[in-house]
Amino acid sequence: MQAARGASLTGDQTDPAHPDPRRRPFAVFAAVALTAYAVDIVTKILAVELLSDRPDVQLVGDLFQLHLTRNPGAAFSTGTAYTEVFSVVAIVAVLVVLYLARRVGSVGWAFAFGLLLAGVGGNLTDRLVRSPGPLRGHVIDFFMLPHWPIFNVADICIDVAAGLILLQVYRGIHIDGTRVSRDDDREDRRRDGEAAEPEADA
Repeated sequence: MQAARGASLTGDQTDPAHPDPRRRPFAVFAAVALTAYAVDIVTKILAVELLSDRPDVQLVGDLFQLHLTRNPGAAFSTGTAYTEVFSVVAIVAVLVVLYLARRVGSVGWAFAFGLLLAGVGGNLTDRLVRSPGPLRGHVIDFFMLPHWPIFNVADICIDVAAGLILLQVYRGIHIDGTRVSRDDDREDRRRDGEAAEPEADA
């Protein structure tokens, strides 16, 4: 039954003239996540095939080299005895990102979450499928800079995602795309101050 021609009584159908504004950011999130994840996986496969049992490959002299290593821990090879813990934390992080991605209404947040999911998921894949076994697999790293831990594409994705998240927070843009204006922020602080004055007088 319909209240008017073409209009449903339930009102649960999306108006074609006004599509869900979250569709485009979610599409960006999915595209970024899948692309970055694929790049990470492919580069790791190539690194294992081309760099195993070979000397370091200098790309920019000693400044930037390719050096294959398998890392059971975190940055600087810390926490090598807690590989399973890192794997569980990564699984939780993936689930949290997927949950938050449903609310994304900003392209900036979509890029950030897409890169974050790709980075965490890329390294988690190594820990799940590579030797010595599930949840204990060693992460493939191969980019080397002077005085810096050897890293991979997934690590780059995570770092860029962190920067984008900080930028979105600084700009006052919420995950759903709404923006907090500076005037609203000042008004909230003024109201908090007025609410605190009677307590001080008491």
